[in-house]
Amino acid sequence: MSKKNDLARRKRLHDFDLKREKEAKEKREKKLEAKKNKMKVDGGIKKKKGESGFRVGKKKLKTKLTPLAKAKAAQAMEIDK
Repeated sequence: MSKKNDLARRKRLHDFDLKREKEAKEKREKKLEAKKNKMKVDGGIKKKKGESGFRVGKKKLKTKLTPLAKAKAAQAMEIDK
C-alpha cells in the first residue's frame, strides 16, 4: 500500500485541513469584527492642537474667521444698525 492511501495518513490530513479551515474562518471573522469596531463613531476623539476647520472632499473649510472677514462682518453689522 502506498503512503498516500494509508488510512491513518488520510485521516490526519483531513483533520489538519478541517483545523486549518476553522482557523482561517475565525481569523476572517476577527478581522471583520475589528473593521466594524473601527468604523464606529467614537465621540471621545480629540482634535489636534492648531487644527482649525474640516475637510469636505479635497477642500479644507475654515471654521474661524480671518481678520479681513471679521472686519467685513463688523462693517456689515454697523450698516444694519
